[in-house]
Amino acid sequence: MSVFTRVARGRLAAWITVAVAVVVGVVVFAVPQPDNPKPVSATGLSVQWQSTQVERLQEQLPSSEVQPAIVVVSRDDGGALSEADRAALTARSDDLARFAVGGQVSPPQISPDGTVALLAVPVTTDGGQEAVTAKVDDLRATLSGLPDGLKAEVTGSPAFTADLSSVFDGADITLLAVTAAVVAVLLLITYRSPFLWIVPLVVVAATEQITLRAVDTIVPAVGINLQSGQVTGIASVLVFGAATNYALLLIARYREELRREEDRFAAMRAALRRTAEPILASGSTVVLGVLTLLLSEQETNRALAVACATGVILAMLSALFVLPAVLVLFGRGLFWPFVPRVGGPAREGKIWGRLGSAVERRPAVVAVLAVVLLGGLALGGLGIRTGLSETEQFRAQPEAVTGAQTLARAFPAGSTQPVAVVTTPAAVRAVTDVAAGVPGVASARPGDAGDAVAQVDVVLEAEPGTAASDRAVEALREAVAAVPDSAPPAAPGADAPSGAIVGGSVAATYDSDEANSRDLKLILPIILLLVAAVLVLLLRGLLAPVLLVLTVIASFFASLGAAWLLFDHVLDFPALDSGVLLLAFVFLVALGVDYNIFLVTRAREDARTAGTRAGMLSALRVTGGVITSAGVLLAAVFAVLGVLPLITLTQIGIIVCIGVLLDTLLVRTVLVPALAFMLGDRFWWPGSIDARKEGDEAPAAPAWEISQRLVDEVKQADVVLLGLPLYN
Repeated sequence: MSVFTRVARGRLAAWITVAVAVVVGVVVFAVPQPDNPKPVSATGLSVQWQSTQVERLQEQLPSSEVQPAIVVVSRDDGGALSEADRAALTARSDDLARFAVGGQVSPPQISPDGTVALLAVPVTTDGGQEAVTAKVDDLRATLSGLPDGLKAEVTGSPAFTADLSSVFDGADITLLAVTAAVVAVLLLITYRSPFLWIVPLVVVAATEQITLRAVDTIVPAVGINLQSGQVTGIASVLVFGAATNYALLLIARYREELRREEDRFAAMRAALRRTAEPILASGSTVVLGVLTLLLSEQETNRALAVACATGVILAMLSALFVLPAVLVLFGRGLFWPFVPRVGGPAREGKIWGRLGSAVERRPAVVAVLAVVLLGGLALGGLGIRTGLSETEQFRAQPEAVTGAQTLARAFPAGSTQPVAVVTTPAAVRAVTDVAAGVPGVASARPGDAGDAVAQVDVVLEAEPGTAASDRAVEALREAVAAVPDSAPPAAPGADAPSGAIVGGSVAATYDSDEANSRDLKLILPIILLLVAAVLVLLLRGLLAPVLLVLTVIASFFASLGAAWLLFDHVLDFPALDSGVLLLAFVFLVALGVDYNIFLVTRAREDARTAGTRAGMLSALRVTGGVITSAGVLLAAVFAVLGVLPLITLTQIGIIVCIGVLLDTLLVRTVLVPALAFMLGDRFWWPGSIDARKEGDEAPAAPAWEISQRLVDEVKQADVVLLGLPLYN
C-alpha cells in the first residue's frame, strides 16, 4: 500500500470518527428528558430514618404543605423597638396577610429585651422550589417599604430554600467559564503553542457539555432525583479535569512517537497502543471509585455516582477516539513552533531525569523524608471539627442566615425551625409535657392534628446543626419514645415505631450527619479494595499495588491535615461539613492513583528492556512533565469549585486540590520512585519483569527512511484532502 493510500485511508477514518462523535452528541441532546422523580425525602435519606418517617407522616396532617416564613424586624442601630415601630409593623401585617395560608397573620411577638419582633407567615410549599422562591421574593419586596431605621429579614425553612436556590443561579455558566479559562491558560503554558491548546480544550469542553446533558437524562431515568446544582457542578469539574489529563497523556506520547515515525497516523496508532491501557485503567479506577457512592444513604451522593461515572466514561471515549482523530487531521503543524521531527531531540524530561538520579542515589533517605513530610501534614488534622450548622453553610451570608442570627440574639436559636414530634392525637398532651422537660428544649406546644397523627412543635435552645442541638435531639427522641401509647402509624415503607418519633429539618440535619458516618465506615474499605484490585490486574503483582494504595491513603490524610490548617487559621471556617470527608476521600483515592498508574505502567514497559531501576528512571524522565502538568491542571480545576458560595463545595475543592498536588509533586515524583529503587525487581512481586525475547515488538526505530518524493506526495495529499498546507 502506498503512502498516499495510507494517508487517505487514515484521514477518512479520522473524519468518520469525528462525524460519529458529532452524531452521538446530537442524539444525546435530542433525547427527551424524563421527569425528575420525587426525592425520597427533603434530605435524600431513606425511610429507615426518623426524620424521613416524620416527613411522610406529616402528609396526613391538614397543613402538610404549609411552612412558616419567619419575618424578623429590628432596628438598624440594634436598639429597642419604639411604639411607633411596633405600630408600623402591626399595620404592615395586613399587607403580609395576602401571602399567608388562610389570609391571616398572627400579631407580632416581641422579644423579652424589646429589640426584635417576630411574625410567622404560613406559606404553602406546593408548586416546588421555584414557587417557594417566588413567594419569598415577593414577601421580601413587600417588606422593603418599612420606615427608616427598621430592618426586616425573612428567614425560616422557605427562605433557606429560596436562598439556596439563588446560590446556583448562573452558577453553571460561571463554573464553565472559569474552568475553561483555567484549563486554557494551563494548556497554553504547557504546550507553548498558539494552536495546540485549542484542540484538547474544544474536545474536553464538548465532552463536558454532552456529559451534563446525558446526566440530565440518565440520573432521572434510573430513578434518582437530580438536584442539579451541586451534582452537576462537581461532575463538570471532574470531567474537565479527567478528560484534560487523558489528553495530556495522549498528546505527550503522540509527540514522542512523532520523533520516531514519519507517518503521523502510524505515530498515533503507536501512541494509542501505549496509552490506552493506563487511560482505561485510570478511568476504570475513577468509575469504580465514584460508583461506590451508590451505597450511600444520601440520594445526592447516589446521583453524584451516576453523574461522575457517566462523565468519566465519556472522557475516556473522547480521549481514545475523538481527540486522536482531530489531532491527526491537523498533523504536525499543530505543535508549532516546537514541531516534533523524526530523529529530533526530546526537549522534555531533563529536570525529571536529574531528580530521578538524585532519588536513586539515596532512595531510603528520600523515602523516609517523604513519609515524615506526609505524616507532619496529617498531624494538622488532629483538631479537626466536623458539622456545620445551617447558618454556616454559606460563604456569603444570604438574608435567611442573617435573619436567623438576628432572631437568635433575642429568641431561642431554634425558633426559626421548630422540631416536629409526631404522635397520636390521644398522646399529644403527654408528649408535650415530656418534651418540655427535656434538657435543651425551650418550649413545646401542640401543633397540627389529623385523624391518625398529631404533631407537637418543639423549639430548641441551641442553634440548628450545632453539637448542643444534636444532643437535644437525641435526648428528645429517647424521652418521647418512652411515652405510653404515643406511637403513630407506620410511615409508608417503614417499620412500626415503638413510640413518638422526632423529625423536622433540625432532626434531619442530625440524621444526615449520622448517615455520613455510616457511609464512611462502609464505603472507604470498599473503594480501597476496588482500587487495589484494578492495580493488581494492571501490574500483575501484589506488592506494588499495596504500596501504591498506601501512598494514596497517606496523601489523603496529609491533604486533609493541610486543608484543615488552611480552613481553621486562614479562611476561618467553623468546621468541616460532615459530607466532605467521604467525597474528598472518594475523589482523592480514585484520582490520586491515576498518576501512579501513568508512572508505573510506563516504568513496567521500559523495565522489560532495561530492568526496574533504569525503567523507573526512564519513566520518570518521560512522564514527569506531562504528569506534573496534568496534576497541576486537575488541582486548579477542582479549586475552581471555590467560585460557588457554598462552604461544602469550597472544602471539597481545596482538599482535592491539595491532595492532587501532593500526589503529583511528592508521591509520584519522589516516594514511589524511591520505593521502586529500594526494592528493585521485587517491586513487582510476585510477578516479574520479563525481558523482550527475540521477535517481540521492539522499540520503534529512530526514524523511517523515506524518500523526498514520498514526503512531497504526503504533503500534497494533505493539501488536497484538507485544504490546509500545515503538516509534516
